[in-house]
Amino acid sequence: MPIQLVVGTVKGAFVYTKPEAASQDWTFEGPLFPGWKVSAVARDAAGGWVFATSSFVYGAMIHRGATLDELPNVEAPPRYEESQGFKLNEVWTLHRDGERLFAGVDEAGLFVSEDGGATWSEVRGLTDHETRPQWFPGFGGLCAHHLLTRGDEIWCAISAVGVMHSSDGGKTWSGRNAGVKVLIEDESFKDIGTCVHALVADPEDPERIWRQDHAGMYRTHDGGRQWDLIQEGLPSTFGFPLVRDHGAKALFSAPLDSDQFRYPTNGELAIYRSTDDGDSWHACANGLPTDSYHAVLRQAMAVDGAGGVYFGNAGGEVFASSDLGDSWQRLPGSLPRVLCVEAFETAAAGA
Repeated sequence: MPIQLVVGTVKGAFVYTKPEAASQDWTFEGPLFPGWKVSAVARDAAGGWVFATSSFVYGAMIHRGATLDELPNVEAPPRYEESQGFKLNEVWTLHRDGERLFAGVDEAGLFVSEDGGATWSEVRGLTDHETRPQWFPGFGGLCAHHLLTRGDEIWCAISAVGVMHSSDGGKTWSGRNAGVKVLIEDESFKDIGTCVHALVADPEDPERIWRQDHAGMYRTHDGGRQWDLIQEGLPSTFGFPLVRDHGAKALFSAPLDSDQFRYPTNGELAIYRSTDDGDSWHACANGLPTDSYHAVLRQAMAVDGAGGVYFGNAGGEVFASSDLGDSWQRLPGSLPRVLCVEAFETAAAGA
């Protein structure tokens, strides 16, 4: 199946294309939205494209189009009401669930669209949560950056708050962080204060979820009511992205030396893979540089479901594997700082 890899950077988006999943031959084009920060991309239910961008001058924007050539079309982005006193700095993630499209934003909040991103409604149950006055930002801001959905259930990952869960479509929420190391404990609310970096679930068992946190890799078997540390084989507790090839049942992470240094340990870039649900992890570094000191950020890793694994780093390098990480190739181009990476089958409508 032909693959399109969309790479969002601080100065635009770039698109890599290859004719089939196992191919090593990539074409390269871009930038789209030159000079704009491109933080998220998704396909809508009809196969159209939705991009989230932002700039210091114009703020956050949503761009939609049936094809990549139509993306200059700008729609109204999510917005907080002025009376709330919150600022929407950027959209961190776009998540599609059937006909619905969700946007997780900074300052932390959640919005939903029923029309592919043309209009947005705020999920006030999260914004108005009783713990909100005690939320505090991580180094990257107070951001809602990963979402999981199953019917009326929503899991929302917020830095540096933790995982918030709703079982009624977003009307009410509670923290699901038991067992995770707390960074700063709140005197009144004990279920916040963790700093989740990534979240991924097993579609065959949605209660089984993995999370990369500021202080470790964790797994739950009960939807987040209790988390267990799964560090065996990982070189550190710190890292940002976490993805899963559901067909191969393989997890992939990009550990960094520490929260102090935030680069690969000893400069040896390696993606760590687990094929036993996180019980153990092993380095996959064949073809990766041994002198790299650039971080791989939260949204900067993706899989295509056919053995392809992709990531970009803060130095603008993009790497691809067609064999679940056994070997890697560096893709063409020296890009700006990579913020997000998403892989799509080009056979989808509107490609």
